[in-house]
Amino acid sequence: MTNWYDIANADEVASPALLLYPERIEANLRRLVEMAGDPGRLRPHVKTHKLPQIIAIKRRLGIDKFKVSTIAEAEMTAEAGGRDILLAYPCIGPNVARLVELIRRFPQTRFATLVDNSTSLAELAAAATAGGVTIELLIDLNVGMDRTGIRPGDEAIELYRQLSQTPGVQAGGLHAYDGHVRNADYAALVAAAEATFAPVHRMVETLRNQGLVVPKIVAGGTPTSSLLVAIAGTEVGAGTPALWDFGQSEISPDLDFLNAAVLLSRVISRPAEDRICLDLGYKAVASEMPQPRVRWFGLEDAPVVMQSEEHLVLQTSQADAYPVGTVMYGIPRHICPTVALYSEVWCVRDGRAVERWPVVARARRLTI
Repeated sequence: MTNWYDIANADEVASPALLLYPERIEANLRRLVEMAGDPGRLRPHVKTHKLPQIIAIKRRLGIDKFKVSTIAEAEMTAEAGGRDILLAYPCIGPNVARLVELIRRFPQTRFATLVDNSTSLAELAAAATAGGVTIELLIDLNVGMDRTGIRPGDEAIELYRQLSQTPGVQAGGLHAYDGHVRNADYAALVAAAEATFAPVHRMVETLRNQGLVVPKIVAGGTPTSSLLVAIAGTEVGAGTPALWDFGQSEISPDLDFLNAAVLLSRVISRPAEDRICLDLGYKAVASEMPQPRVRWFGLEDAPVVMQSEEHLVLQTSQADAYPVGTVMYGIPRHICPTVALYSEVWCVRDGRAVERWPVVARARRLTI
């Protein structure tokens, strides 16, 4: 073996498979902590990996605050020892009662969630009071994604004041996700981030001038993480650095993380002289992105002819070098939803796939 991603026992691994490399994961997380200067400035998103084993690595490095999207991710993280968990998703319908149960089940863990309207605030407060718990809430600000949240300004300030005065809930600060702010040009990225967060900082100043406590701002994703960690009181939710992917490398060339997740596939057919078919359909790699969805080692420039549920056909003049049965390795464009397609992943140590890790939090429900 001459490449870092090769495994000596590929014949024991059914394809398609997702391989994870813990040494690289830990190196990435160390780089993230170094970038932040303090692990307390980090609140990495768990949706990237959904694995208790990676929560354990984070905790060992001093990271103890986490961001999640589902009750299942929150439960997995708490079970793995996470002490401070933000459910960064609107808590609606039956999930309100599930959140209350989560808080009661793990009294040693601090939980919070988001709110962006007075109706949801009243529902959460009523459920907390009835359940005998207090729910920490952050106002979800819409800073340009136009997905969830309320625009920074007078209406958001009034909602925060209402939150601060409502029994059963506690004002935890603000949440501002800037997933639309991405630019490979660093100067342009800085300018866009400053413009995006200027209204947030003005809102914080107004709230504090009115005597309201704003404990923290949970902000940003991976592209702006190196900028936002420099702002006092801000916790950064960068999740992708743990595993990395080639899509993030293109978006954020200023960030230096290692690929720690690799897809393993096999050539299953040679349908034409210049084509090879792999057993990696869009059930095995995130398909919301444009092609190429995988960058194959050795065939980085091979165009994708087609992809279906179970098949991926590449065109290459080197097809003769890839007979049926050839093991292929590649980096996905988008790792987060790719992980969610696998019920288990392979842990690779010292060039061998040594154990399978169930992707625990890909489930919509664990026990709550």
